Amino acid sequence: MHKNHGKVLTIGHSNHEIGVFVELLRQHRIDVLADVRSAPYSRFNPQFNREPFAASLKEKGIRYVYLGRELGGRSDNFECYDEEGRIVFDRVAATETFKRGLARVVDGAARHRIALMCAEKEPLECHRTLLVACELDHRSVEVDHIHADGSLESHDQAMTRLIELVLPREGPLIRQTEPPKDVMIAEAVERQVRRIGFRDRSLAATFAESMQ
Repeated sequence: MHKNHGKVLTIGHSNHEIGVFVELLRQHRIDVLADVRSAPYSRFNPQFNREPFAASLKEKGIRYVYLGRELGGRSDNFECYDEEGRIVFDRVAATETFKRGLARVVDGAARHRIALMCAEKEPLECHRTLLVACELDHRSVEVDHIHADGSLESHDQAMTRLIELVLPREGPLIRQTEPPKDVMIAEAVERQVRRIGFRDRSLAATFAESMQ
């Protein structure tokens, strides 16, 4: 698909020192960082707690925007969870709150070099890829993922890697019988979300009680 609506990058703060993290942003000419963590605080890496982190970025000339309520991997809307209390990203993406947040990113990408930030080092372990980047890709926005060593991986490359990791039996060895790539991506993402996605056990208990 031809991408013609700007470019967005993603990055995980992992356990980087703040100076190293800022250099990664500078390496890729980021001037706006959108924080998509549902909870913008880190117990083990307090340098990325929302207020001091935003101040650190401002000192370096990088604008900080918090979009965790709109684009976070958890939701305060119980309709975004299944009967087991697991988050369902398709339901999150269908909410007006998410759509507004995504529209802000798409609009901003036309004027700024934006990176979406969450905590996880590996893009395939994070909703920034499995939810937000996938929805941007559906809207013809080019997405690249910044790895901890500064290298870039396109979203298409990331999805190919996910297919090979999650759907090994449907991988390159039997190309003749493979379904279309978009179908394989959807299946791989669904499996990965069930593995790493947030689960609210209290919602599962509430649902079980309502069925009795």
